[in-house]
Amino acid sequence: MKENKLVDLSMDFAIKTIKLCETIKGHYFLVNQLERSATSIGANIHEANYAHGKPDFIAKLQIALKECCETEYWLELFVKSDILNRETAVDLYNQCGTIRRILIASINIAKENTK
Repeated sequence: MKENKLVDLSMDFAIKTIKLCETIKGHYFLVNQLERSATSIGANIHEANYAHGKPDFIAKLQIALKECCETEYWLELFVKSDILNRETAVDLYNQCGTIRRILIASINIAKENTK
């Protein structure tokens, strides 16, 4: 199977987020939301690789993009509410931004190729 950078990035991101969430005491509901959105990114990217045609592929990537944006929201909320300090969250936030930009480019390319 050929290497898929987006799959690898999203898997690494999910693992780092899970490990970070294990260190947060309390705030169970918020931590659960962060874990769910962060791990959903990679799950939808992985699912897109087995899509039933181009429209399904694009739809799965768009869901992954929405989850990525949600994850950025939770990270920012954690920082602004002092659950996490900015230095702890910055690597994850940057990695999430990288995944978001790749997803946007991938969606745009896929849409162009359907025309």
